[in-house]
Amino acid sequence: MGGCSAPNCSNSTSTGKQLFRFPKDPVRKKKWVLNSRRDFEPTPHSRLCQDHFEQSQFEEIARSSAGGKKLKPNAIPTLFSFGDPPYPAVTTPYILLPMKPEPEKELNFGDHGYARRTPLPGMEDEDADKTAEDRQPCTQCQLLKKQLEQEMQHTARLQKEAEEMKKRLYRLNRIEKGLQNFLYEDQIRALSLTKRSRRAVWSPETILKAQKIRSAVGTKGYEYLRELGYPLPSYRTLCNRLETKIMVTTDMSCEMLAELGLGLMAPCDSPTDVVGDNDEEELMGVLS
Repeated sequence: MGGCSAPNCSNSTSTGKQLFRFPKDPVRKKKWVLNSRRDFEPTPHSRLCQDHFEQSQFEEIARSSAGGKKLKPNAIPTLFSFGDPPYPAVTTPYILLPMKPEPEKELNFGDHGYARRTPLPGMEDEDADKTAEDRQPCTQCQLLKKQLEQEMQHTARLQKEAEEMKKRLYRLNRIEKGLQNFLYEDQIRALSLTKRSRRAVWSPETILKAQKIRSAVGTKGYEYLRELGYPLPSYRTLCNRLETKIMVTTDMSCEMLAELGLGLMAPCDSPTDVVGDNDEEELMGVLS
């Protein structure tokens, strides 16, 4: 019975090894021959045993007709018991040819390392100066490095300021939401105006609310709230913005009529309400 055709291999079917014939495809057969390191032309009786194939070259489930292992259609033998080959085993679809030996190069004694390390007489100082110049850092590089450090520091400061502004904006949003619970939008806008230069435009809801507050706390309490900075229109603005006006002639002051709660208004010429709220402009608007 035939045995394995690989060098230094005496396996055969009598030793319990499975043999595989060389493929008929000439390209694939050439790969088998190159990997087996034999310069011969395989015959129909030439075989390679299973020890020269990696486990990945066998089918996982399929079996041969005799019940043994079955090679994959593109299986290539790569396991052989000899030293490193002069060229790698063929595992790709390309045929690798042996590398050609490079021609020997003539030695150039003038380019020897000792000659390069040994300067000529009188050139020692020049080499030392060049080495010192090479070791000195570039002035432009130092300037660019310093500018880069300054830019990085400036960027870090801007990032820190941006974080602080985010926190402050978050607190202001929380404060605004809290003010919206008991103040209207026009009252919130009036908080940003200075006391002596207010040019607030009051909404009808704020006028009605201010009238209720004045009726509840009285004249002195209302003026005290305004002095504390509570955003409320002046009494003159309330007089000018009332939709229904009943003018009566009486010796009673505006404050006394307001305390009666009768809804009667008298012409108010009190000099105490001349500050703020753009009263003169609103009065001209009502008259026009």
